[in-house]
Amino acid sequence: MRRYDRGYSRRKFLQDAARGVLGTGVLMPLWPAIASSGDISGAYPDELLSIDAYTRGRIATGDEITADNVEYVRDLLEPIRYEQIRTMGRRLRVAPTTTDIMRLSPWEYIEATLRNAGKARFDDNGNVVAPDGRPWIGGNPFPDPKQGIELFAAQTLSWGRHDASFYALHEYDVDAQGDVRFSYEGGWAELSPVARVSMDPKPYWPGHEDKLRYQSVFFVKPQSVRGTSFLNVWDYDQRKFPILHGYIPEFRRIRQLPTDQRFEPLVPGSSMYLSDAWAAGDPLHTWGNYRIVGRGPFLAAVSNSWKADHPNWQHDTHGGPKGHSFWDTTVELIPEAIVVEAEPVLFPRAPVSRKRVWFDARNLVVVGMVTFDRKGQPFRSFDGAYALYEDGDRRVMDGKHPYWSWTHVHATDIQSGTITRLEQVRTVDRGHDSGANDPGMYERYLTHAALMRLGAV
Repeated sequence: MRRYDRGYSRRKFLQDAARGVLGTGVLMPLWPAIASSGDISGAYPDELLSIDAYTRGRIATGDEITADNVEYVRDLLEPIRYEQIRTMGRRLRVAPTTTDIMRLSPWEYIEATLRNAGKARFDDNGNVVAPDGRPWIGGNPFPDPKQGIELFAAQTLSWGRHDASFYALHEYDVDAQGDVRFSYEGGWAELSPVARVSMDPKPYWPGHEDKLRYQSVFFVKPQSVRGTSFLNVWDYDQRKFPILHGYIPEFRRIRQLPTDQRFEPLVPGSSMYLSDAWAAGDPLHTWGNYRIVGRGPFLAAVSNSWKADHPNWQHDTHGGPKGHSFWDTTVELIPEAIVVEAEPVLFPRAPVSRKRVWFDARNLVVVGMVTFDRKGQPFRSFDGAYALYEDGDRRVMDGKHPYWSWTHVHATDIQSGTITRLEQVRTVDRGHDSGANDPGMYERYLTHAALMRLGAV
C-alpha cells in the first residue's frame, strides 16, 4: 500500500483548512526544504510534481490542454481560463514542474528571503518593518505565510522583485469580435528606495526611506498617445494613496491627477486598470478583509515563457474569433497554490466588490486573479506568465545571473468580452530597453523632468 496515494494531498489540504492551519508543503515544510537543497521536491508527493501522475496519464508533459481534455484539469484552473479554453479556443501547452527554486525568482531576492526569514513584523500602523522598526530590508518578508494579508503585503512591497525594473512593452486590445481595436507601445519603470538587495546603497536609498516605490508608465506609439506619461510616487505608509502625476502632450505641462480613481484604463480600449498591476496595484490597507479561502495544486505559466527565438521577444497568438485573443502559453503543474480574497475598503465607488488571487506557494508570486462586480458576479480576470530569460546558449543577464521577469499578461473583461494582451519585449521606439537594476533609471524615467523629456518625443 502506498503511503502517499493520489488523494493524500487533497486530504492534507482539507484537514489543514478545517483546523485553521496554514503551512506550505505537504510531506515537510516547504521553506526548510528550499533552504536545505534549493529544491522543492522533498516537500511534495509525486502526484503534485507531475501532470502525468496527477491526471493518471490523461494529460502528459508536452501535451496541449484544449476543449477536448480540459475537464481533466478543471480543478487546476480559475473559472475564467477554464471557460476560455472550453468555449473560445484557448490552449495551454504543459511543461515539467520546476523544482529548482533559483529559476523562479531573481537570485538576489531569493537569497535575501532566506537570509531575512523570521525578521519581519507589522508595526502599529500595519506596515511591514524590520526588527528595529525601520522599513523592510529585502526579500519576501513572509516566506511561510499564515495569513492572507502576509501574502499581499509581500506582493505590494516588491512587484517585480528587482530593486529597479524597466519593461519595454506592447499592448493589444482585442474586442469581443476578435479584432485588435487598439495597439500601443511604451514602457513601465519601477524603482524601490527600500528593501534593496542588488543596487547600492543597500538596503535603503538615503533620503528616500519614507517612499516605497517610484513607478511610471509612458507611451511612444501610436501618434495619438505618443508622449503621454504618468508617474506614481508611493509612500511607505500603506494607509496612504500614491501621488499620481500625468503629462499630456496637448497641455505641455504636468498635472496632479486624482489618485483614488484606480479602476479606469490609462488609455482608450484597455481592459487593465492601475489597480490590477501585479494584482496589488493599490496600497495594502486601501483593501481589507484579507482571508485565505483555498489551497491546492494549480496550472500556471511560471517558466518556459520567454520567446527567445524572436529578436524582439514577441509572442504568437491563437484563439478567439480571429486568432488574436490569447498568447501562446506554456504552463506547469504548481504543487501548491494559496488562494486569497480581499475587499476594497477605501474606494466607495469601486466597481469591484472583491478580488480572488492565486499565489504560487513555491515563490509566492501571483499566478491568477479574478475580480467580482458589486453584484458579486465575475467581472475581470488577470493571468500572467513568467520566465528565467535563459534558453540554451541564449540568455539575458541581470548582473551575475540570468534575468527573471514576467513575459506576457492577459487582462480580460468577462462582461464585455474584451481582452488586453501585454508582452514584455526587448526594446521599443527610441531605444527604451527592458532590464533590471540600472542606476540611471530614476533620472531617466521617474522624475518630473523625465516626464517632460518623455513627452517631448
